Amino acid sequence: MASNLTKRVAFAAAAIPLALGVVYVGGWLLVAVVAVAGTLGARELYDFAGRQGVEPLRRTGLASAALLPVVVHLQVTGSGGLGGWGWFGAGLWLVAVLAVALWRRLPSQKPLAATSATLFGVLYPAGLATFLIPIRHGAHGLFSWPGAWMVFTPLVVTWVCDTVAMAAGKAIGGPKLWPAISPGKTWAGSIGGLIGAIATVPLLNVLVLERLGVALPLAEALLFGLVLGIVGQVGDLAESLYKREVGAKDSSSLIPGHGGVLDRFDSLYFVLPFAAAMYRLFGLI
Repeated sequence: MASNLTKRVAFAAAAIPLALGVVYVGGWLLVAVVAVAGTLGARELYDFAGRQGVEPLRRTGLASAALLPVVVHLQVTGSGGLGGWGWFGAGLWLVAVLAVALWRRLPSQKPLAATSATLFGVLYPAGLATFLIPIRHGAHGLFSWPGAWMVFTPLVVTWVCDTVAMAAGKAIGGPKLWPAISPGKTWAGSIGGLIGAIATVPLLNVLVLERLGVALPLAEALLFGLVLGIVGQVGDLAESLYKREVGAKDSSSLIPGHGGVLDRFDSLYFVLPFAAAMYRLFGLI
């Protein structure tokens, strides 16, 4: 039987080129992938809630998670005549979810918890993932390597941070970072991962980003890596918190050797909105 590491390597070898191709093309292909991933993540979170005796409004939540990337894409690209209707649409959606809860949940069925879990299941795995879309299409159209690498830069920073943190933690050991939430993580690993994240963006500048015209000045590149290195680790701990609550090792067994969607994107859920905000701050989107 293949080891867990072998499964992880085999999956990554197939998934990374495919992901790069999807991001390069962008447009509705990217929207479809984000919608599927967001819906699967929402389902895993709703399974967590179910283990706690809370039954979210699954159909409403899963449909919302699937449609949210579509709405964001239309908003970002100016298609569909949405214009400045984003906040209005969000308010109408919230009212609709509350109305469904009124219709489908009796007081004995924990309507407050069910509604809260439904909303969180949309906003956490689906809503945060949709920040991929303004990063990719905030300044670049279809089939764009600069746009693709603006997405891949925070992804690579996160991967380097996780990898270096794991290696440093095993090699150095020492005091645990937060044993009640993630017993395997150490302060040495966390600091090592942060150093790796900070070093990654200047390196990507030299290797890729400068020739594509999307490089950041050195000070901004270092700040970009620092912020993403911190928030990525916080995102990892946040998902661990939810798994500890329900006594789960992985969010699901969907991805061979990797667990579930939440396990793979936990850091990115926090990284992507910060990356988008910093790109906006630095004038790249």
